[in-house]
Amino acid sequence: MGKVVAVVNQKGGVGKTSVTLGLASAARQRGHQVLVVDLDPQGASTWVLGVDAERVKRSAADALGSARSGALRDVIVDSTWGHLVDVAPAGPSLQQHETARSGLENLISGRSAARLRKTLSGVTRSYGIVLVDCPPSLGELTTNALTAADLALLVVEPTALSLRGVEPVADLIETVWGRDNSRLDLAGVVVNRMPARGADAAMRFEDLARTVGESAVWSPAIPQRISVAEAASARRPIHDLGSRARDVAEVFDRLYDQLWQLAKPERA
Repeated sequence: MGKVVAVVNQKGGVGKTSVTLGLASAARQRGHQVLVVDLDPQGASTWVLGVDAERVKRSAADALGSARSGALRDVIVDSTWGHLVDVAPAGPSLQQHETARSGLENLISGRSAARLRKTLSGVTRSYGIVLVDCPPSLGELTTNALTAADLALLVVEPTALSLRGVEPVADLIETVWGRDNSRLDLAGVVVNRMPARGADAAMRFEDLARTVGESAVWSPAIPQRISVAEAASARRPIHDLGSRARDVAEVFDRLYDQLWQLAKPERA
């Protein structure tokens, strides 16, 4: 059975989607079957994976709305990255799921926080890793992702504003662990867009290590490179850019190795 990894931070613009797609590209490079679940209403992962909004007939929002066991299987489509990478696309109605359901609807369909977990039932058997690209918030969609996940991967930038989002995410992970998902664990913290030089970035990196513990910060950090944006604009895996993206691709390979060793999926 594949392992579910929620890629999170409450702050937008830190590169959750870039990290999700970089790891998906590394999985593809290894020959591993990977599913990207796009829970961000902006749908960036969906678009980069080659799925246009007008092609989306059923989205992750439809699966969440049905709350039926295994419902996510009905919305999964092939990406243009090849047969190893599938996507459960985002849709405009995802935003509606940011508001927690209550009252009679919860009594009928069960806890809203467990909807994604229920819709993933049986789906994870087909994949080594399931990467959930979460929205830049700590609302209902991120809570659903954490409730369904085996691991949470926190993405930050080495800036003061980015690091302010670490503690609230850690608090939500602890809350979900205690209330809904006792198997949830923090995989670690990935530092994205690390500049080659910069005293402030180095200082923020040290602040992060003090906040979450040095062992929780994954190495290497992802360097700040224009090739990441170029790959996204071309809707291609970072590994397909060849020599001009080799250093970034190698970083994602090493991060994916860490994720695979920690997750210990039963299949590739």
